[in-house]
Amino acid sequence: MLNPVIDTHDISKMYRMGTEEIHALRSVTITIQRGEYVAFMGPSGSGKSTLMNIVGCLDTPTGGRYILNGKDVSRMTDNQLADVRNKEIGFVFQTFNLLPRATSLDNVALPLIYAGYSKSDREEKAMAALRSVGLAERAKHRPNELSGGQRQRVAIARALVNDPSIILADEPTGNLDTKTSHEIMDLFEALYVKGNTIIMVTHEEDIARYAHRIVRLRDGLVESDQENTDIATHHEQLAK
Repeated sequence: MLNPVIDTHDISKMYRMGTEEIHALRSVTITIQRGEYVAFMGPSGSGKSTLMNIVGCLDTPTGGRYILNGKDVSRMTDNQLADVRNKEIGFVFQTFNLLPRATSLDNVALPLIYAGYSKSDREEKAMAALRSVGLAERAKHRPNELSGGQRQRVAIARALVNDPSIILADEPTGNLDTKTSHEIMDLFEALYVKGNTIIMVTHEEDIARYAHRIVRLRDGLVESDQENTDIATHHEQLAK
C-alpha cells in the first residue's frame, strides 16, 4: 500500500530581485513514500536547496501544493510551519549547528524542550538517540571536545530524538574528510534499514550513490528521477 509522506504538486518558487524575477523552481511534482532514501542532486542554481527548504517547511512555494504526511503545508503561517518542523522533520546540516557551550546530551535534547517533554524524559530520549548513533560515552562532552564525525553524529541524534516523519540532511558530509564521510553515510544507511525516511541534498556523486533513489534537478525542473540501480555494487566497492 502506498503511503506518501511527501507529495508536491506543480510547486514553483519565484523570487524578486529588484525588477528581475528569478524562478528557482518551476512546476516540480515529486512523491516520496514512507521509508524511502532519496537524494536531491544538481549543480549550483539548480533549485535543489530551494526544494529542500520547501520540503523542510523552512519556506513556502509561490505556486502549487505541498502535502506533508497528509497535511497541506503550502499555505501555512510561519508559526504553523515551525510547529510542523519540530514534530515532523529532523534536520542534519553541513555545519552541524550545535550549541558550543552545551553538552552532547543537551544538544540532542533541545527539540524536546520545544515539544514540552519533562527534564527526565528529555534526558532519557536524548540518551537513547545518542546510543543509536554510537555516542553514549560522549554524552557529557561539548562540541569542541569532539571530532567532526562525532559532532555530525550528535547532530543526527538530535534529528532522530523527536521520532520525525523524515530526516532531512543538507550536504551532511560537506565538512568531513573522505573516511569520516563514508562512516556517516553508513550510519544513514543503518537508519534507513530501521525504517527512517531520509532525504539528502548533495552535489557529490559518490555520496548521492548511497541513496536508493536520485532526483536530479536543473534550472528549477526535475531533470530525472530514478531508482539507484547500482546501490549494491556501490556497497561492494566500499567494502573492499
